[in-house]
Amino acid sequence: MPPRSEEPRRGTTGSRRGPSRADSSADPRPADSGGGISGARAYTPRGRSIGERRLGDARAGRAEPRRTPRGERSRSGDPFRPALQVLSGGQSGAARQGNPPRRTSVVRTVPRRAPSADPPPRRRPPRPTSARPTRRRRLRPPRLADPGRRLRLGTALVLTLFTVIGIRLVVLQVVENPDYAGAGLLDRLKTVVLPAPRGSIYDRDGEVLAHSIETRYVFADPTQIDDPEATAQALSEPLGIPASELADQMRKRNQSNGDELEFTYLKRGVDVDLAQQIMDLELEGIGSHRDERREVPGGDLAANLIGITSQEMVGLEGLEAGYDKVLAGKDGQQRYEAGWGAHIPGGFSETTEAKPGSSLCLTIDRDLQYVVQAKLAEAMAAVNGSTATAVVLEVGTSEVLAQASYPTYDVANWQDSDPADRDDVATGFVVEPGSVHKAITFGAALQEGVITPDTTLPVPNSIRLGGTTFADTSRADGRRMSLAGMMAYSSNVGTIAIADQLGPDRLIDYQKRFGLGEPTGVGLLGEASGALLPADEWSASSRGSVPIGHSVDATAIQMAAAYATIANDGTYVAPRLVKEVIGPQGERTTPEAPTTREVLTPETAAELRTILEAVTTVDGATGLTAAVPGYRVAGKSGTGARLVDGRKQPGEVAAFIGMAPAEKPRYVIAVFAHTPGGGGGDIAAPVFADMMRFTLQHYRVPPSKVPPPNFDVFPR
Repeated sequence: MPPRSEEPRRGTTGSRRGPSRADSSADPRPADSGGGISGARAYTPRGRSIGERRLGDARAGRAEPRRTPRGERSRSGDPFRPALQVLSGGQSGAARQGNPPRRTSVVRTVPRRAPSADPPPRRRPPRPTSARPTRRRRLRPPRLADPGRRLRLGTALVLTLFTVIGIRLVVLQVVENPDYAGAGLLDRLKTVVLPAPRGSIYDRDGEVLAHSIETRYVFADPTQIDDPEATAQALSEPLGIPASELADQMRKRNQSNGDELEFTYLKRGVDVDLAQQIMDLELEGIGSHRDERREVPGGDLAANLIGITSQEMVGLEGLEAGYDKVLAGKDGQQRYEAGWGAHIPGGFSETTEAKPGSSLCLTIDRDLQYVVQAKLAEAMAAVNGSTATAVVLEVGTSEVLAQASYPTYDVANWQDSDPADRDDVATGFVVEPGSVHKAITFGAALQEGVITPDTTLPVPNSIRLGGTTFADTSRADGRRMSLAGMMAYSSNVGTIAIADQLGPDRLIDYQKRFGLGEPTGVGLLGEASGALLPADEWSASSRGSVPIGHSVDATAIQMAAAYATIANDGTYVAPRLVKEVIGPQGERTTPEAPTTREVLTPETAAELRTILEAVTTVDGATGLTAAVPGYRVAGKSGTGARLVDGRKQPGEVAAFIGMAPAEKPRYVIAVFAHTPGGGGGDIAAPVFADMMRFTLQHYRVPPSKVPPPNFDVFPR
């Protein structure tokens, strides 16, 4: 530590008080040439004067050493301990040789520090000497850094860092591990859909009408295809698809969510053998998997009734659509971890088995369906008809044994067909039924007691209501006509007279009881409901048009069900197409019982059937061509109009609905045909006869044992 500087003090020789600056400048005595201290005192760093030290040294018997100038070694020989010299009036050798005396200056030498590793502190510039020296503050050296403190701080930081890392690792491994593991698993998971086999459709005897066959679908993973054009060329011929179209499907592209597309169908329903040939080509990014294709062995047999499915085995039309949930089943899936397109052994794997769909056993008789469909097409081709249908119902159950439509289509190539050709005409063909509606008017009047089987009425040739004239084709000229005669000759005037006694409200009520104005619920999507004209909307002409089947909207299946009610002793049973539902394990379930209600008493129904027999037996009747040799037939012909969006279409709708054997009916057949012209007796009745003959023979119904009654048209 540097010696503390002392302020010069006044005093005598040998004391610590030295002369002031004024005294030293006024004293003219020369300095001691021998290094003495006359007129001045020199102080050592310890505060003693040189004279005092010499005196002490002389007392100790030592010779006085010569004082060394500034910068030389002190008498102790230690260069780092120079003494503070006060030269008061002393002069150097040059001054003693002639230089004038000058003001005595104080020379202070600061001891040197031992060399160290740290750089020396920066010296502050010397302050100017004042008239009176002031006490200087002792300078403190800078504090050196504490290595121990640095070590402790560094250790604390390292421990803190490792603690944070350890906590984060625990959080990742324990707390967040399921989330990260799940996210990673999702990236590696591959899902393969296992299609559920769609249920089949059988006829009433178990013959296949529609079923699925096992096929393959061929797919591409664009992310693994480096040359789409070359791959497309290799697949174009076996798949039967243009190479340009295939190449577009196989090019790399992103999905709507930004991810790369990894799967695209190239073709579905590929035969198993052909798919294996494609796989033998070992094309990168091309694969195949189990698929199925819907087939209808009969081609166009009941095609309009059965309907179609999409490539994804979704019902689009017909029974395929109406019972899609029953037939479809539930697809399964296989999920597994995959890396680089291959299954990871020992990785996650989960398989959910597909649940096959149930099958439908229909009420349709395949053989009868074929004959009815063929005879309908033949008749329509002969008259250049546009649309037609035929429905065969079993009396008592109202099971549909046949339901044919014209035109039809080939299910295998349904994409090339006209959508109108795929309509089921029996449930979607809305018509004004015409005179076949007269059976409903007569049945309501008989049931309500307005008329009896023996009732006769005078029938003029025409009647005018509300500006509309209603005339008969077979002229009665005002004579009294029996009910059988009115039905045989299809008298409009006589039917209107009976309906006028019945009244609009009661007639509409019976129309509803017979099933008009609402769908039958036979099981086809899009079935038309028809429409009835409310009584409060009847005009004067409606009192004439509605009883004879005009201003009434109905379908063939509705009118067939109404006649089946007459054949079933007056009890209405809603038609049905599905007899049983067969589960995947073979269990059989009967659908809910159809709607039933009593419309006519058995006696009234029997009386009405007898009246209807006149149509096929009375000379000159409108339905003679509907007669079946050996069997009693009851029925009614009619001529109506086709309605589209409530508007009548050009041409006429010829109709005939009948039952046999009339004494105890087994079957009801309804035929409707939209043709450029022609009545029901001319077009529909002959077709009905052919269909009924085959039906009775097919089911081995014995001929009628009792001949039909004789009818008196104009009783006296």
